[in-house]
Amino acid sequence: MPLRATAMGYNHAITSGHYLATQAGFEILGAGGNAVDAGVATGIALGVLQSDIVNVAGVAPMIIWLAAQQKVVSIDGVGGWPKAVTPDFFMKHHKGEIPTGILRTVVPAAPAAWLTALERYGTMSFTDVAKAAIGFARDGFPMYPLMANHLADNAALYRQWDSNRAIYLPNGRPPRVGERFVQADLAASLQYMADEERAAARQGRDAGIAAARNAFYRGDIARKIAAYHQENGGLLTYDDLAGYEARLAPTVRAAFRDMTVHCCGPWTQGPALAQSLRLLEPFLADPPASNSPAWIHLVVEALKLAFADRERFYGDPDFVDVPLKSLLSDSYSADRRRAIDPEKAHPGVPPSGTAGSVGQAKPLRLAAAGEDPPAFDTSYVGVVDRWGNAISATPSDVSRNTPVIPGTGLCPSERGSQSRADPEHPASVAPGKRPRMTPNPAMAFRGGKPCFVFGSPGADVQVQAMLQVFLNVAVHGMDVQEAIETPRFATYSFPASFAPNSCFPDRLNLEPGIGSETSDSLARLGHKPEWWPEWVWRAGGVCAIQIDQNTGLLSAGADPRRPCLALCC
Repeated sequence: MPLRATAMGYNHAITSGHYLATQAGFEILGAGGNAVDAGVATGIALGVLQSDIVNVAGVAPMIIWLAAQQKVVSIDGVGGWPKAVTPDFFMKHHKGEIPTGILRTVVPAAPAAWLTALERYGTMSFTDVAKAAIGFARDGFPMYPLMANHLADNAALYRQWDSNRAIYLPNGRPPRVGERFVQADLAASLQYMADEERAAARQGRDAGIAAARNAFYRGDIARKIAAYHQENGGLLTYDDLAGYEARLAPTVRAAFRDMTVHCCGPWTQGPALAQSLRLLEPFLADPPASNSPAWIHLVVEALKLAFADRERFYGDPDFVDVPLKSLLSDSYSADRRRAIDPEKAHPGVPPSGTAGSVGQAKPLRLAAAGEDPPAFDTSYVGVVDRWGNAISATPSDVSRNTPVIPGTGLCPSERGSQSRADPEHPASVAPGKRPRMTPNPAMAFRGGKPCFVFGSPGADVQVQAMLQVFLNVAVHGMDVQEAIETPRFATYSFPASFAPNSCFPDRLNLEPGIGSETSDSLARLGHKPEWWPEWVWRAGGVCAIQIDQNTGLLSAGADPRRPCLALCC
């Protein structure tokens, strides 16, 4: 039996990476707001409540279903590199590495993404939806175990900058569980945006939201960010901020049984989820038992192939010819599928396929002995409302590897950490080019309407955790909460998305519930199992909403590995 009961209702459902953020969005739904209003409120609140792993000035890719228009839209939610960067900048000046700190800053996209969604598809004002976040920042909230542990584990990184230390190490130490955690400067930044909106609201709702956007990208916040970069050797300028707009972008689609799964495009790792599903489907006509050695082996081998293609092909499609049509085609999927041997793991890191025309693959950087995979992180919010609208969003960006801009409480997006210094890599650095980021929300459809809204934090584990939960529901018929709580596994046999992009050939992490007999069987197949602790946050934090299209029942689940919460009405 699951640890938690599945939340169920017929009106609306919401699930997110923090219980107070879920409550904030739930109150918006109760006040008459739609899924977008609630999703934006929750997403901004996550940037306060989880500001160690989500930044108000970070990234926020999202997929939205508009029921009245019967239309799927996606907002990219990630900004490009500043105009001042050159493709060889880090090769020339930093020995081919993208260093921690201010130089990895790209244009912060989350504020524009949330406001674009609110303006076009919501019904409320920024002031309405930001009210809870402002309160959490101004009045504080009780420090909870996961954030307390993150801050303690990374205290040395937070001490690099006075502004970070003042917020995240108050009284000279990490906050303890239960202590009130206040972010006064962040509250002031959000309040400034709300005040600017109210001053312009007499000209209409759209004018008010535009004023809130201008407060961030052209007002005092932008000036403070630009001045700090100029004074401290950064690349981001006022013009970079003032000229930024979030963009609508097409989703990537993959058919799976009687469903179509929508992912974000190749400026994220989203297509790896689509490719994995395409690779696995023929093996699942008579599927092995959930979490049996045969099941884990098949899923892992498919993921390894998808991640090999991610490394070779994915990047900002405005700059790179990403052969998505080929990568998702029947012929290519069949060809790649032949590399999956049900009786033996592919040794090491498998090669990519041969879709499209790209340069030669580069030598891989193997992990040093004792090195752990990167553990950068993210959060998630999914909402379905009483009118059938839905939003799936994955806000992100950490505060431990880049400076807080003094007086703002904000860490402008350090997502440049997921670009590559090598100009020939598809995810290379270039002016205006978006990093190929790990955050990637998803939404599944049946008969042209949503049936499953889902996403997860977890860096390179995101796609893996999402895939496992989706298959637990779609193939094994599990209840959504059971699907989320089922023990997980993750391969690291690919180049990591975060610098230094190390490979961990054959490494396969397992949660203890999978069992030693299964681990031994996987080892005989050629995997190198390693154990995670029980209910470990590294295994992701999947949140999902299932929609019964026959009855209208909404079933929402939230991952107990993190402080997630699902609510329905």
